[in-house]
Amino acid sequence: MKKQGAYEAGQSHYKWMVSMHAAFFAALFTEVYVLNDGMYHFSFLLFSFFVLVQLARIWAISSLGKYWNTKIIVLPNAKVVLRGPYRFMKHPNYTVVAAELVLVPLMFQAYWTLAIFSVFNLCILAVRIPLEEQALTNETNYGEVMQNRGRFFPVKKP
Repeated sequence: MKKQGAYEAGQSHYKWMVSMHAAFFAALFTEVYVLNDGMYHFSFLLFSFFVLVQLARIWAISSLGKYWNTKIIVLPNAKVVLRGPYRFMKHPNYTVVAAELVLVPLMFQAYWTLAIFSVFNLCILAVRIPLEEQALTNETNYGEVMQNRGRFFPVKKP
């Protein structure tokens, strides 16, 4: 996309987002295998939800196609993708990540990891989403086509 004139917006927070995700797995491992005294109870229901969340991730990523990436890459004058879950909400992949940060610790009874990294994720998204939405609004038809959609849930605003 960069060959077509795309650029990266909001780079300053990206290292913190990547670090948070890496630290999540380190904290999960530490809480489950080092700090917990007993065996964890595997939950088929939670694992089933986790599988559904992964299917939602695949749907979101495949709907974006060549536009999917982990950074905020904006291609001026591009048409915003309105396929898949993007027909219903602005940020389905962030919903997927938030669900993972709840489900995975719950599956392993890692409640500290769940609490701490849910808060970290909220903090990162509070910075990232306004940057992403502003960049997309400035350079594409995002503001026009997404104004009536919910950020994280399929809600149609009046």
